[in-house]
Amino acid sequence: MSGKILNPVTNHYEFSGTIGVFLITFGLPIVMIGFQLLVSREYLIQGINLKIDLVKSQIYNIGWKQLSLDKNVWLAYLSWFSILAVFDVGLPGKKLKGIKLRDGTKLDYNINGLLFTSLFVVVVGIRYKITNGLLPELQFLYNNHLSFIIVSIIFSFILSTFIYLNSFIPLVKKNGFNTKERILSINGNTGNWFYDWFIGRELNPRFGSFDIKLFVELRPGLLLWLLINLSCLHHQYLSKGYVCNSLVLINVLEGFYAFDGVLNEEGVLSMMDITTDGFGFMLIFGSLSLVPFTYSLQSRYLVLNEVNLGPVNIVFILALFFAGYYIFHSSNKQKSDFRNGLLDDKHYKFIQTKTGSKLLCDGWWALSQHINYFGDWLIAWSWCLPTGFNTPLTYYYVIYFATLLLHRQVRDSAKCEAKYGETWRLYTSKVPYKIIPYVY
Repeated sequence: MSGKILNPVTNHYEFSGTIGVFLITFGLPIVMIGFQLLVSREYLIQGINLKIDLVKSQIYNIGWKQLSLDKNVWLAYLSWFSILAVFDVGLPGKKLKGIKLRDGTKLDYNINGLLFTSLFVVVVGIRYKITNGLLPELQFLYNNHLSFIIVSIIFSFILSTFIYLNSFIPLVKKNGFNTKERILSINGNTGNWFYDWFIGRELNPRFGSFDIKLFVELRPGLLLWLLINLSCLHHQYLSKGYVCNSLVLINVLEGFYAFDGVLNEEGVLSMMDITTDGFGFMLIFGSLSLVPFTYSLQSRYLVLNEVNLGPVNIVFILALFFAGYYIFHSSNKQKSDFRNGLLDDKHYKFIQTKTGSKLLCDGWWALSQHINYFGDWLIAWSWCLPTGFNTPLTYYYVIYFATLLLHRQVRDSAKCEAKYGETWRLYTSKVPYKIIPYVY
């Protein structure tokens, strides 16, 4: 580390700086609550016209209990978060090293996704067997959906503030190296407390062996999303005696994706969320609140607005999902294998950079600079199409995810331009398409 600054000051601002961050911080929760009110009330969705006066009247009719701090909801949410954290730390798993950090160290990770999901499925299965399929926990989740949203938002603010303040506490020893500095995010060290709180000041905050950043990204939000979907399926069956095939399809596809995310957690260790972004409100709110309560919009809609798909539509949606899944995973595996020296350089075209790394421009990565993003976006379409075309609200995820991927692509391109210079420009001339081959 001699001659190098461990935590350089951040000189660039994203999201148009403090004003943009302020609007996102307080605007997104309001939008999220509004979306939930709209998709949860069948008479509020008539064609594509959203009537604000109906939304306002519905808010008044919800009742104080839904908007208040219901102690039972708080108890359920905090128990959920705490129990998962204990399992995350306590369950054995495969030991892996993360990428090299700026101080030359590598963090140790306990990869126990397989055992974690297996235990989760067993517990739900046993509970289902004991109650003969009538799961009161799922019905409680469904009946108090809005309260859970508000609790998750408040908890995100509390946790973000705690993590931000904790980033100022000096470390005496870290991973065997004596140091008084924490490793901060290159994006969240501006000195502007609100901006750094939002972006995330510390890169990988830990409490002992508990990596709270990886935990929040892959455990409570993803699995709560799965439970919300199941609660919708459970409610429709109890109230109508059957479940429409579109709701079953949504549960299968999104459940598969959620479990796959937990099971393949080691793939996240090299992603921008872990390697570059700090752990702040942006990531905390996105993982704990935005993911479970907006990714489940389709299920919430289908409970009260049934869509029955024909065989051709089901086959098409399944084909779209697995095509996206194949592109996403096979392209990521190809890049991972290339980085780890598992692919023969003689059979794959690449560009050697001055920093010593190689830019792959062959196979999947000859089609676009972020071909994995394209696969992920196809998956997003497969989750929205089962809802039909009666409202644009259930297509929120496709629009939001496209915006997110475009933002990440721009950030990554700027980072690579600064790092590789002329070599990056040579690479973009060979691989001109950014995400969608032959389109963008």
